[in-house]
Amino acid sequence: MAADGPLDERDVLARIDEYVGEEQRLRERYRRDELGREEEHRRLEALEVALDQCWDLLRRRRARLEAGGDPGGERVRPPDEVEGYLQ
Repeated sequence: MAADGPLDERDVLARIDEYVGEEQRLRERYRRDELGREEEHRRLEALEVALDQCWDLLRRRRARLEAGGDPGGERVRPPDEVEGYLQ
């Protein structure tokens, strides 16, 4: 998920919705044999990373707001940082 500037919660939620919709469309195309496995797999992996980044940003924004801070100071973390978290 690339972001040039600060995103508000609505922006982050809109991106999540967009990515989930694309993921669903990809899976449907795959079921209809319109998409190769390798191509689908690469894009799905990219979508998973982007969704992880969105959820991470949203959680950090909400935590900062709850603590009385400015959530606008939070930025998207790089994929290698977000993907390194233990679940």
